[in-house]
Amino acid sequence: MQIERILAVVLAALAGVPASAATLDRIRETGTIRLGYLADARPFSFRNDAGAADGFTVALCQQIAGQVKSQVAMPELAVEWVPVTPESRFDSVQGGAIDLLCTPANVTLSRRQQVAFSIPVFAGGNRAILRADSGAALRDALAESASTKPVWRGSPAAKVLKETTFGVVSGTTAESWLKTRRATLKVDAKIVTVPDYRSGMQQLKDRQIDVFFGDRVLAYAVIDDPAREQLVILDNQVMFELAGLALARGDDDFRQVVDAALSKAYRSPDFSETYKKWFGIFDDNTRTFFRWNTLAE
Repeated sequence: MQIERILAVVLAALAGVPASAATLDRIRETGTIRLGYLADARPFSFRNDAGAADGFTVALCQQIAGQVKSQVAMPELAVEWVPVTPESRFDSVQGGAIDLLCTPANVTLSRRQQVAFSIPVFAGGNRAILRADSGAALRDALAESASTKPVWRGSPAAKVLKETTFGVVSGTTAESWLKTRRATLKVDAKIVTVPDYRSGMQQLKDRQIDVFFGDRVLAYAVIDDPAREQLVILDNQVMFELAGLALARGDDDFRQVVDAALSKAYRSPDFSETYKKWFGIFDDNTRTFFRWNTLAE
């Protein structure tokens, strides 16, 4: 009976803990913060030659871990990096296998039904990328298909698109947009999915695909200097996206710590150098984006 009373007291105490305190309480209990990441999502997150997690958002999460150490008053708090897959990443957050997903994900309404997101860590926008020797007819067809006016099935643009092979990274919102656009235009173009941007750029150079749809900055991150002479990124942007770090829904206390750490990082004079290390550019638009998404203290 004594054991039953003790269990009842423990369960009652746990029931009284608000959901918003769950992650920080778990971190205090275990003495560990678990940071999930995709091991092949360069330049955001990847496993480097030393076998350690590395990348732009990995660096941000290291600063978040420092903020958490101060919040829970545990300077010796252990940081565990947990590899996840594109398929398991949100389930890992929901189930508590990881406390924070350190590979950014595009924020959508459907994803918000599964997880919550930090303030934005990246501004994305999908564009068409093709070889420099691609014909004018293809460029014109891409410009027409991205506009709001229809592409008639019998038009020259429709014929060009039907004969075009498109590449896109599997599981991205760019893939969803491309497939939806194909159905809307009623053009039976071929779509090939690739595992990452590096593979997409290589297939484009090798003429296995004719056009790659993806984010301009991410594409630039994997295009080396020789390839810049071979590939062209079109100016017209077909999608605008915000990406954040995923965490458990209803966990306002933990999200507050995450957003505070990110805002502090954005205000740091070293932030532009961190960004340029991974993306090569930090222009006025990028600076404005992070200023607008920095929360006041």
